[in-house]
Amino acid sequence: MERIGLVVNPIAGMGGRVGLKGTDGKVAEARERGAEMRAPDRAREMLIELADITTDIEVYTCGGLMGETQAKAAGFSPTVVAEPADEETTAADTRRGVRALLAHDVSLILFVGGDGTAVDVAETLAAEDDETPILGVPAGVKVYSSVFAVTPEAAAHIAVTYDSTERAEINDIDEDAYREGAVQTELRALATVPVAEQRQGSKQMSAGTVDGLANRFVSEVKPGVTYVLGPGSTVGTIKDELGIDGTALGVDVYRDGELLVSDAAEQDILDKLGDENVVVVTPIGGQGFIFGRGNHQISPAVLEQSSVEIVASRRKLDSLGVLRVDTGDAAIDEALRGWQRVRVGRYETRLMEVV
Repeated sequence: MERIGLVVNPIAGMGGRVGLKGTDGKVAEARERGAEMRAPDRAREMLIELADITTDIEVYTCGGLMGETQAKAAGFSPTVVAEPADEETTAADTRRGVRALLAHDVSLILFVGGDGTAVDVAETLAAEDDETPILGVPAGVKVYSSVFAVTPEAAAHIAVTYDSTERAEINDIDEDAYREGAVQTELRALATVPVAEQRQGSKQMSAGTVDGLANRFVSEVKPGVTYVLGPGSTVGTIKDELGIDGTALGVDVYRDGELLVSDAAEQDILDKLGDENVVVVTPIGGQGFIFGRGNHQISPAVLEQSSVEIVASRRKLDSLGVLRVDTGDAAIDEALRGWQRVRVGRYETRLMEVV
């Protein structure tokens, strides 16, 4: 049987829906804001899919919410190779778990988290001079690196079907600078990963000029309608055209000429929704995600009460084959999939498939 390693960072992504744009050093604040763990559910989704595909594998993992609990819930009988030092897990627990997995000769290490978790895994492998392939199950807020599958289910399929590997970049950003509206990325490591179409690329950091798009959008803004404006430079141009001092990397809520909430968390958005609501989003970087990367505040609960408008520069769409959704809610994702019209200019739109 093939041995697959698993390490889960339970606190990854907790800061997303409460507007913290990351969880590094912010776990206590995230909990104060009512944040709930996201990564354990993402791990369970991946493992359930993995169990449906094959039972001809052995799962080696860490104790409790670092993998054991989810593996058992999916029907596996995992071998626990390491235990977290405390109830509140840390990067040291992740690194210790990776070293333990290497000692058991696993063929692939699946990790559940974000870019910070990816750095912990890759740096541990580098320190051990080991090139065991790794693959991320996306659960963090940012996910800028190209070592992640596009969804938990995709990670399961890649884990049992890939037949070659390549080197990929792990990028991380300064979360404090990110919260202030500045993206400062840094190449932190290279890692061996499976070659697969359903593995995401590194995020691009630029987009085309969309002044005409923004001008036309603002001319069509309706009174009484609540607009939930997502992150990204394209939507940022719309915010500028509206004359509001919004946040470049957060979510803002606008209605009738007024900025109702800047840098809103999920509950802030829900509190301001009205009878008619429009969520305005742009694909994030070069990955094509319109939901599930960098805008977790726009949750399934928000989307259930809103229509969606997608905007993008022509240049960005030219670099994308499809758009993607990963809200964490299967029904919402399915409702968003299919061919969607994207506003790309003052008068022009383009049809793009959402998968």
